[in-house]
Amino acid sequence: MWGDIAITFLLAFITTYVFTPYSIRLARKVKALDIPKDKRKIHKKIMPRLGGIAIVAGFLVSAIYLIIAMIIEKKLDIFTNNYYIKLIGFLLGIIVLEVFCYFDDTKGIKPIVKLIGQIIAATIVVASGIVIDKILETSPTSILANEIFLKVFWIVGITNAINLLDGLDGLSSGVSLISSICLMFIFILNSSPVISIIFATALAGSLLGFLPFNFNPARTFMGDTGSNFIGFVLA
Repeated sequence: MWGDIAITFLLAFITTYVFTPYSIRLARKVKALDIPKDKRKIHKKIMPRLGGIAIVAGFLVSAIYLIIAMIIEKKLDIFTNNYYIKLIGFLLGIIVLEVFCYFDDTKGIKPIVKLIGQIIAATIVVASGIVIDKILETSPTSILANEIFLKVFWIVGITNAINLLDGLDGLSSGVSLISSICLMFIFILNSSPVISIIFATALAGSLLGFLPFNFNPARTFMGDTGSNFIGFVLA
């Protein structure tokens, strides 16, 4: 198990670290730039803000590789409890969210439009069967609509929490790195599903690969493509 965790972490780290310079070039090419026009921005120069693409790439490459490898080695059965449906829903949710956030980073979209994208992505995840167990165990009502609302609200809320945290060099990426590492150990100690451990480890590795480019003075920002993705995965 620890060998798989090490591979997941290193693969995510290396992929993100290698991809980040290319995300900087892409940001400059498509004009996804953060221009310090108002006094609230502390950076003085124009900054590329598509670093989140590298974080997503590191996470997906690592997680998908490990899931396929563990299926081949018969360490993981994605057909138990319909895991394959949940994985497809999770992936589709990420794609929908990233499309909205990419346009926000490159063209700029209204907050309400981005919120709609977040809600759609969260709804896809919930519809695929991914649940928050503790809500189901302690919920005082059996009305399905209320449970769905709570799950969607949770996912959208955490997604925006990380997005709002992204204000200083290395802040949201550093805090999220600590969160993902803590979750990884909690999942391991509680014998949680192996997929949860893989996701937490892959996210931690991706964030560590991005941090060298995001520490003060930052060379790139993660943008909404990164902050929304991180919050979505953590949720």
